[in-house]
Formats: sequence, structure tokens, C-alpha cells
Amino acid sequence: MRARLGGVAVVLLAIVAGGALLVALTPLGRYVARAAWEEGRILRGRRPIAALVRDSSTAPATRAKLQLVLDARAFARDSLGLPAKDAFTQFTQLESDTLVLVLSGARKDWLEGKSWWFPVVGRVPYKGFFKVADAERAERALAADGYDTYLRPSPAFSTLGWFNDPVLSTTLGADSVDLVNTVIHELTHNRYYAKDGAVFNESFANFVGARGSERFFLARGDSASAARAVDRWADDRLLAAYWAALYTGLDSAFRSVPGDSLRARRIGIRDSVYRVARRVLVDSIGPRFRTIPAAYAARVRLDNAALMARRIYLTDLEMFERTYEAAGRDLEAAIRRLIAEHEGGAGGARPE
Repeated sequence: MRARLGGVAVVLLAIVAGGALLVALTPLGRYVARAAWEEGRILRGRRPIAALVRDSSTAPATRAKLQLVLDARAFARDSLGLPAKDAFTQFTQLESDTLVLVLSGARKDWLEGKSWWFPVVGRVPYKGFFKVADAERAERALAADGYDTYLRPSPAFSTLGWFNDPVLSTTLGADSVDLVNTVIHELTHNRYYAKDGAVFNESFANFVGARGSERFFLARGDSASAARAVDRWADDRLLAAYWAALYTGLDSAFRSVPGDSLRARRIGIRDSVYRVARRVLVDSIGPRFRTIPAAYAARVRLDNAALMARRIYLTDLEMFERTYEAAGRDLEAAIRRLIAEHEGGAGGARPE
């Protein structure tokens, strides 16, 4: 599956590098300093995409994808009202095929996720690491504290418009539909990013990226790519409903046996719920996938940390769709309406 489980907060921390000097001896200070250092390396390695596209020595396949990035960026800005600023006008070749590893955690006997507080973005339900050893060390510590853990790679990020976000070699490895989706997804964060609102921020950006990529390809007369974007979004919506039902059922089961003394019983119940959920995924959900390999249903990780991590990116998708339909399938109007509704119900966001 195309898991867009990102590390936005991780890289954004680079903007407070100066503050890191004040707390350099604390764990948070060291983490921020590391993020600032790695972000600086990414920024120093940037090369203008327009120049690379014009350069005859650039491989044709790379040139085509870089041009697609520029086109998707222009479409997001001009047709969807997403502030592009200078984002995705430059390219950075990374030394590794992994940009960042993102760690999530959740209690084994309750649907309560681990969260971390960072400057600027507030509390987020994930933490990212540029070094594999650092990520694995943090995962072991979280597991030792009794949490389910979920560690996975992320190929892209947004600094919410604070910096000139480059296209990364990890992002460029995607196919054309996912590449356009990613550009629009990340630029959506420039338009709206609610502090302490990771679930809305990421699920909203997934919606805009999916429907935006469909519109992009339709505008270019590429009906085949538009159809692939629609099929991938249909799979996301199918999985979103599955994860929501699993979350609700597991939460209800946990709440039926409250109290610290019943922790072992809750873990036993959780294991039984996940066994049934696996059968449902393999027998009922998997055959309905349009773009996801059939093997996904049998091998995808099922535990509390993985469930809650997926819910960050796949929550309220049908609500977004209803708003989109109510807006006459005018995506720009739907974006404005969804932001206004969220601001009215959830408070502030970073302004454009």
C-alpha cells in the first residue's frame, strides 16, 4: 500500500534551531539540533528543478518526473488555491533511499497513543528520526515501557511554507500519480495546518492530494492516470472505513473491562479482536481492492500502534467526500469550506 505516513513535525523542528542552543543539553534540545542539522544538509544539497529539466545530461525519465512536479505545483497554486511559495522548485539527491523513519506508539490494552510535544507544531502522535540507530533505540525504549510500537519510513515532508521545500530523490521514486498526489498533499499543509491537529491535517491533505491529482490529470487529458487516482482513493476510503470499524469495536471491547487489574484480560480480548479483523480483511476487504496487492491483507501489521497511526491519515474521509459533493465537486470550494468548518470547531491554524 502507498502509506503516506509522514514526518512533518520532525523536519519542521529545524525552524527552531536557534532555540536548540538554549536547551542543547536536554533530550528535546538534542533532538531539535539533530533535525536542524539534517534539514540544513537537505537544503544545502538543493538544485533548481528548472535547470535540471533544461540540462541535457539529466536522465530523460528524471527530467519527465521533475517537469511533472513543476506542473503539479503550478496546478495546485493556480487551480486549488494552495500557497506554493518556493516549495518544490528545487531538487535534492539524498545519500539514502530513506528520508526519515517515523515512530508511533500506543498502549497494548487501551486505544491511547503516545504523543510528543514540539515547538511550533504542538503535540503530535509520531516522532521522526533521520538515523536508523536513533529510531531503533527509541522504539526499543518505547516497547520496554509497555507500548505497541510502529516504525516506518516516510519519503516526503513539508515545512509548512517556512522553507523552500525541495523535491527529494525518495519522493521522485513514486509513479506519476503518487508523485502528483504527494506534491498536492504537502502543499495543502502550506494552506492550512492546525496546531495539535495531526489527524485532521493529514487526513485532509490526503483528501486534497487524491482529488487534486485526479483533477490534475483530467485537466491534462490523461484519463488513464485520473482513473488510477480515483481507484487509489477508493482503496483509501475502503480502508478508512475498515480501520474506523476496527477502532470502534476494539475501543468498546476495552471499555467493557476497565481497571488496571484487568489489563491482562484486555490484552487477551485485543488479540482475539485482531484475529477476527485479519479474517475480515483477507476475506471481505482484500477482494475489493482496486490497486493494493492482495498480499497486503494477509501481511499488514495489526496492533494498536499501527491502527492508530493509520487512523491519523485515514479519518473522516467520507465527511470530506460529502463536502466535496455538496460543493458541486468544486475542490477549491470544498477546501475553503472544510477549513472554515474546522476552524469553527477546532480552533486556530497556521495562517497562509
